Amino acid sequence: MRCAGCVGAVETALRALPGVQQADVNFADRTATVRGEVSQGALIEAVVKAGYQARQVEEETDNGEQQAAEQAHYRKLLHQSWFALAVAVPALLFGFPAMLGGAIPHTLMRWGSPVLAVLTLCVMLYSGPQFFKGAWKSLRNHNATMDTLISVGLGAAWGYSVTVTLAPQWFPAGTAEPFWDVIAVVTGLVVLGQALEMRARGRTSEAVKRLIGLKPKTARVVRNGQEIDVPLAEVHVGEILRVRPGEKIPVDGVLTEGHSSVDESMLTGEPMPLEKSAGNEVAGGTLNKSGSFLFRATRVGKDTALSRIVEMVKQAQGAKPAIGRLADVIAAYFVPAVLIIAVVTFVVWFDFGPEPHLNYAMVAAVTVLVIACPCALGLATPMSVMVGVGKAAEHGILIRNGDALQQAGRLTTIVLDKTGTVTQGKPAVTAIVPVPGMAAGTVLQWAASLEAGSEHPLAEAIVAKARESGLSWPAATQFQAVAGHGVHGQVEGAHVRLGNSKFMEDHGIDCKPLRSEAERQAAGAATPMYLAANGKLAGIIAVADPVKADSQQAIERLRQLGIRVVMLTGDNAATAHAVAAKVGISEVMAEVLPQDKDKQVAELMRHGEIVGMVGDGINDAPALARADVGFAIGTGTDVAIESADITLMSGSLNGVANAIAISRATVRNIKQNLFGAFIYNSLGIPVAAGVLYPVFGLLLNPMIAGAAMAMSSVTVVSNAGRLRWFKP
Repeated sequence: MRCAGCVGAVETALRALPGVQQADVNFADRTATVRGEVSQGALIEAVVKAGYQARQVEEETDNGEQQAAEQAHYRKLLHQSWFALAVAVPALLFGFPAMLGGAIPHTLMRWGSPVLAVLTLCVMLYSGPQFFKGAWKSLRNHNATMDTLISVGLGAAWGYSVTVTLAPQWFPAGTAEPFWDVIAVVTGLVVLGQALEMRARGRTSEAVKRLIGLKPKTARVVRNGQEIDVPLAEVHVGEILRVRPGEKIPVDGVLTEGHSSVDESMLTGEPMPLEKSAGNEVAGGTLNKSGSFLFRATRVGKDTALSRIVEMVKQAQGAKPAIGRLADVIAAYFVPAVLIIAVVTFVVWFDFGPEPHLNYAMVAAVTVLVIACPCALGLATPMSVMVGVGKAAEHGILIRNGDALQQAGRLTTIVLDKTGTVTQGKPAVTAIVPVPGMAAGTVLQWAASLEAGSEHPLAEAIVAKARESGLSWPAATQFQAVAGHGVHGQVEGAHVRLGNSKFMEDHGIDCKPLRSEAERQAAGAATPMYLAANGKLAGIIAVADPVKADSQQAIERLRQLGIRVVMLTGDNAATAHAVAAKVGISEVMAEVLPQDKDKQVAELMRHGEIVGMVGDGINDAPALARADVGFAIGTGTDVAIESADITLMSGSLNGVANAIAISRATVRNIKQNLFGAFIYNSLGIPVAAGVLYPVFGLLLNPMIAGAAMAMSSVTVVSNAGRLRWFKP
C-alpha cells in the first residue's frame, strides 16, 4: 500500500466478503486485522483482486525476515532516488536559460531535448515504475490513489515535453518549452521522501521489536538427567528447565527447585526484582538476576504471557480510534476530488491565463496533482497510535483497542475497587475478640471450618491464621455463602454463621456486646466479621488489607490530572472510609453488592461523567464492561488480559495515571498530525492552482510541490516519533 487511498480500497475489498464482520487496515505498518468467519485464502484472494498482495503474519518467523525485506526496500528506494536526482542535474542545466527569462537556444533544444527525453524515460522506468503500476491497478479496480496523481502528473509532463521536442511547430512561439527537470526532480524527491518516511516509520514499532527481542533463542532442558540446550520451539509443556544467573527465562512456568530474584520490569514496568521460590510462577522473557533454579514449563510458544502481550500490542497498534476513521473517510474521496480540481485548473489557466496559455495551464495542473497526495493524511493517526501503544507497553500498560486509547484521555471520573486495587489484596487477621467465656482459638477454629473451601481473600486470611496458629479444624457441612453478606454451615453439630452485622441482624443475632470493638477495628481500616453459633454471638475476627505503598501518590496524580476519584467496594462503610482517608479519597460507595457495581457506574455515566473503572478483571467484570474504559489490574504472569480495555501488568494505580497521560499525549499528537496534513493540503492545493498569481504574481513550481509533498509525510512521521521520548 502506498497512500491513504489504498486503505479504503483494501478495506472495501475485505468487508465485501461474506462472513467478515470488521476489517481495519493500518497504513503505517501495512497490515489488516479482520474479524469474522472467513478463510485466510478468501481474504488473500480479495486483496489480490483489489490490486495488492497479502499473506498471513507469522509472529515467530516474520520479525527477522520483515526487517531484512524493509532494509532491502529502503536501499532500493535510495538508489532510485539518487538516479532520478542525478538525471535532474543536466535537466536543470538545460532549463536554466529559460529560468533566466530567455527561450532555450535552438541548438541546445535540438540536441539536448532528445537525450533528456530518453534519460527521463529511464527515470520513470527505473525510479518511478511503482507509480504507474499502482495507477494501472487502481484504474482496473475503479479506484484513484496517490499513484494516480503522480503518474498522471509525470505522464502529462513527459508527453507534453516529447511533443514539444518532436513537433515544436505545433505550439505558439515561446510556448515550446519542455519539463524535463520537473519529471526528474519530482520523481527523485517523492521517492526520497518515501525512503525517509519508511526509515522513520520503522522506528515507531520499536516497542514490539524490543518485546520480541526478550525471547531467548534457546532453552536449557533437563532430559534423561542431562541438561541440554534446545531451540525454543522444541520446548514442551511439562518439561523441566534450568535457568542460571543472568539468563532470560525462556517460557512460562512454576519453580520446582531453587530460589532467585527475577526482574519482570519488561512486562510490568516495575523496576524492583521479585523474589521467587518453589511454587512461584515465572514468565518467559523476564530476567533471572541471582540464583540458579529449575522450573516446570506451563505455557510455551504463542501461549506464553509475553507472546500474548506482543499479539495484543500489535493488534492495538493496528486499531483505529474514531478520530482516525474520519481521516480514512476523507482520504477515500480526496484523490477523485483532486483530479477534478486539476482538470478545472488546466481549463481555467488555458482559457483565462496569460500567454503562453498552454505552458501555464500545464504547470498549474501538474503542480496540483503532485502537491495533493494524501500520504500525510493517511499516516497522521496510525503512526501516533503505533508509538502511543508501544510507549504504554513499555510502562506495563496493555491497550486493547484504539477507542480505549482515545477515550482514556477524556475520562472525568475514575472508579476504584478497594480490595486488590487500592489495597494489596492480601488481607491478614489483625484481631480475634471473643465474647466472655469463649476462647479465641475456638472462634478462629470455627471460622476456619467455614472458610476452608472459599477462595475469597478474607477467607484465605482466616485459614492462613489458623494454620499459622497450629490449629486443625473439622470440615463444615451444609455450607452456604450469601453474596455480600457472609457464610453459614454446620460445624460439629453447631450452626455457625460468619459475616457482617446486617447478616447477623437479619437472623436475630444481637451484635451489641461487640459493636463498639467492631467499630474501633473498622476505624483502623480493618474489616470486622461477626461469628455466631446456634443463634448467639461468639466473637469477631478483624481482617485488614494493607494499602499499597504508592496508592496515595497515584490518586494525587489523578486529581492533578483533573479527574474525580471514587472508591466503590462491597466492604462495610467504616472500613471503606478508613481506607479512603488513608489514600485521600473523599467519595466512597460502600457495601455495594457485586451485581450492583455496574449500576453505580451506569449512574455516574447517566450524570454526564466519562467513567473509567479499575478492578481485578474478574469479580468486577460487569462494571469494567459498563465503564467507558475498563482498567484490569494484572496479577502475576497469568493476567486477565481479555477482561478489560486496558490491562495494568503491575498492581500499581500509577498505571492508570500513566495510561491517561499517554492517551492525552497520543491524541494531542494525532490532532497535530491531522491539523498539519489538512492545513498542508487545504493551503497547498489552492496555491498550486494559482490563486496567488492574480495578486502577487506567484505560481508554484512543480519541483517545489514535489519536495513539499515528500516532506509532509516525513514531518508527520517525525512528529509521531516524538512520542517515543514522552515520559508520563
